[in-house]
Amino acid sequence: MAEAFDLVVVGGGPGGYVAAIRASQLKMKVALVERENLGGICLNWGCIPTKALLRASEINHLLHSLDAYGFAADNIRFDFAKVVKRSRGVAGQLSGGVKHLLRKNKVTVFDGHGKLAGGGKLAVTKDGKTVAELVAKHIILATGARALMLPGIEPDGKLIWSYREAMTAPALPKRLIVIGSGAIGSEFASFYRNMGSEVTLIEAMDRILPVEDAEVSAFVHRAFEKQGMKVLVGAKLQGVRKEGDAIAAIVEAGGKVTEFKADRLISAVGIVGNVEDLGLEGTKIQGDRTHIVTDAFGRTGEPGVYAIGDLTGPPWLAHKASHEGIICVEAIAGLHPHAMDTLNIPGCTYCRPQVASVGLTEAAAKARGHEVKVGRFPFIGNGKAIAMGEPEGFVKTVFDAKTGALLGAHMVGPEVTEMIQGYGLARTLETTEAELMHTVFPHPTVSEAMHESVLDAYGRVIHI
Repeated sequence: MAEAFDLVVVGGGPGGYVAAIRASQLKMKVALVERENLGGICLNWGCIPTKALLRASEINHLLHSLDAYGFAADNIRFDFAKVVKRSRGVAGQLSGGVKHLLRKNKVTVFDGHGKLAGGGKLAVTKDGKTVAELVAKHIILATGARALMLPGIEPDGKLIWSYREAMTAPALPKRLIVIGSGAIGSEFASFYRNMGSEVTLIEAMDRILPVEDAEVSAFVHRAFEKQGMKVLVGAKLQGVRKEGDAIAAIVEAGGKVTEFKADRLISAVGIVGNVEDLGLEGTKIQGDRTHIVTDAFGRTGEPGVYAIGDLTGPPWLAHKASHEGIICVEAIAGLHPHAMDTLNIPGCTYCRPQVASVGLTEAAAKARGHEVKVGRFPFIGNGKAIAMGEPEGFVKTVFDAKTGALLGAHMVGPEVTEMIQGYGLARTLETTEAELMHTVFPHPTVSEAMHESVLDAYGRVIHI
């Protein structure tokens, strides 16, 4: 006999487990099906462990900059295996925390692969055997995504790494090539460069971090090169050649073909949705390449079946998936939640320097027909940033010249990933420049640069 639930969630990542908990809060009987690790890629192999690694690289950079702060130390060294072990420990701790939260909220967890079986039924299999048959009026697919593999540079676990191998490397490579300069590629390039590797970052587009504002991309490009990284843009990877315990990348850029040699290569060129073997055949669910098409509340074309997170459209971010899960469940419960405006979702890249943004870039705002007012404020004019020894970077704000609406905000520099929520809140509340100008920012803080950028857009900047 099939076990009955009000809701079954397939996938225990940041979209799935949050949706399951919210549904339980709304008094639904909930099951969650997860075939690997609770917390999904984000918690186990993405967001969290990479931040633990990046924290180690920040410390390594700081230890080699002690003289600027009046300190001296000899024989500074690190144990790379311990750096990796700590990262895995952080991920493990939080994965256990998700298990506790689900148990606390009375969510029944099934270990296995979930597949639609028609008529509100879901088959759960493990190692080729059926371990459970579930039935529910509502089924949410939250199976996430995985790294895109380009032909010829598929990860082999030795010379060519995906994010998994890059996070658990047995030793620090002396030379490293990173293909792709989005958030994942830039973070790995930054981590390994700050740990001491010679890094070459290769991007096919005309600039790194191509979804960010052009001024931010240009600043990070210069910062990476200043740190000793080799950065190529507008570069086409023609192929790779393995040479024993080394690898060579053949790259065409500016009409010239160059060969770059390294010990290891990281492929970070995008993602594909996990749509395989979900039982989508014969349903009314529509696909867009490897992703599932939904409405603003996660509904697919198949009655009673929903999809959220990286399985659906961009932006492919953990916090977007979590909020989608809440919206989807509340819509199922008849609570009439607000549809999510993806322009209000902040994006963060935790390289050095950090990058954070929300809303439209200046170019995108103009392309949509907005007449804009743009403000900028450099951290060199901020007392706290100077005191911290991190005066590099800036804040940029983009306003509609007619209405004063905050169209977008873009930051690069110290701890900007912690500050972008201020602009995110401003956009959610539909704040104009008037409210932002009259908001009192504490002194001395790096966040004062946010205020000054707003003032600069209207010719009222004080400290520059």
